[in-house]
Amino acid sequence: MEKLIIEHMLNSPGVILDPEKGKYEFSGESRPENARNFYMPVLEWLEKFAADFSKQDPSNRTIPREFQFNFEYFNSTSAKYILDIFKILSNVHSQGINIQVKWLYEADDEDMLEVGMEMSRMSKLPFEYVKIEV
Repeated sequence: MEKLIIEHMLNSPGVILDPEKGKYEFSGESRPENARNFYMPVLEWLEKFAADFSKQDPSNRTIPREFQFNFEYFNSTSAKYILDIFKILSNVHSQGINIQVKWLYEADDEDMLEVGMEMSRMSKLPFEYVKIEV
């Protein structure tokens, strides 16, 4: 599967979806002018990622795939698309694929921790919360 890399910009996060290297990361701020245009390629990539597992050797399902989310900020429009990402990952996880989510947050940013907990609850996907000391 092709990798998807989107460079971090002033108003949009960096995205690395690279199955060859096993690197799946979202980082930075997310307040793009058009969130739909920004996130649609990501969602389409994840849908293909999910579909690929039905064609793979079942032993490949146990290999951990760690998705790391390190947002400094995201607006409410981005939140809808970020939740869509988690719903796709939750669907993959429910098929027995070893999906792990790490939600990074700064030690003094309890709001970001709470948002992560809410995203986990709404998507029914377990998160590991990683506090970053600043």
